[in-house]
Amino acid sequence: MALMPGADVEITAGLVRRLLGAQLPDLAGESLELVANGWDNAVYRLGGTKAVRLPRREAAAHLAVHEQRWLPGYARRSPVPVPAPLFAGRPAAGYPWHWSVVPWFDGVPATRLSPAERGRAAEELAAFLTAIHVPAPADAPVNPVRGVPLAARSAAVLDRLADTARYPEAGRLRTLWAQALTAPPHAGPPLWFHGDLHPANVPFRKPGDGAAGLAAVIDFGDLGAGDPAVDFAVAWLMFDDAGRQRFMAACGAAGAEWERAKGWALVLGTAMLSNSDDNPDMLETGRFALRQLLGGSLRP
Repeated sequence: MALMPGADVEITAGLVRRLLGAQLPDLAGESLELVANGWDNAVYRLGGTKAVRLPRREAAAHLAVHEQRWLPGYARRSPVPVPAPLFAGRPAAGYPWHWSVVPWFDGVPATRLSPAERGRAAEELAAFLTAIHVPAPADAPVNPVRGVPLAARSAAVLDRLADTARYPEAGRLRTLWAQALTAPPHAGPPLWFHGDLHPANVPFRKPGDGAAGLAAVIDFGDLGAGDPAVDFAVAWLMFDDAGRQRFMAACGAAGAEWERAKGWALVLGTAMLSNSDDNPDMLETGRFALRQLLGGSLRP
C-alpha cells in the first residue's frame, strides 16, 4: 500500500506561531487552523484572508523558494487569482526551511463538483494556461519529473502498470502509453508551466459568491519550464468529453501537444492511483483520468 511519506519536521500550530512571532509579530495573534497536510507542505489558515504554507519534507524545501521567486510573475500574467507569496519567511525557531504567507482563497475544490459543473470553467482554465505558458528565462527551474520528454517517465509508468491487480486494464493503458511516446517532442523554447494541475488544485467560487467560475488556481510547488503539455493533461484529469472538447478548443494547442498531454494524463493518473491509498480525492481523480483515457471503461 502506497502512503504519504512521513514529515521530516513536525509542523504544529505552536511552531507556526513562533515563526510568525519572530518575523511577522503583527499576525502572530491571528487564528490558526490546519487545512492541509500534503505530501510536501502543511497549510494553516491564518485569520480570514491568509494562509501559512510550510514544507514538511527536506525534498520539497526548494519548491517553496521557487514559488517565492517565480510565482509573482505568474500572478502578473494570470487572469485567475494565484497564491503569490505575501511574505517570504526565513528559517527560524528551529524550523530549517523557507516558508510563505499567501492569500487564502475561499472556494470549493473541483474534486467536490460533478464533471458537468467543472466543465463550466473550461474556457476560463484554458485562458489561464494561455496566459502562463510563455517563454521562460534561462535560469528558470527545471522540474526533473514534470514538463520533461515523456520518455523520461516511461520506466515509472511501466513499473506502475506492472501491478495488474491495481490496473486490470494495464494492456490497453500500455498501448496508450506507446502511442503517446510516438508524438513529436516539444519544439521551441521551454515554456512556464504549473506542473500539478488537477481538480484538487482548482477551487471554484462558492454558491452565492457572485458569478460562477474559478476562485483561484493553487499549489505551484511543481512550477518550472519545459513542455506545457503537462498542464494540458487536465483535460482528462478534470473534464468529461463535453468539457474536454470545449477546453481543447479554447486552448488552441497543436495536435502533437494533445498527444503528449494524453501521455501526461497517464503519468499523473497512475501516479495518483499508485501513491494515494490514504487520499480518496487523489484516488478518484486518478480513476477518473484513466476512465476518460479509456473512453469510459475501467474495470474495478
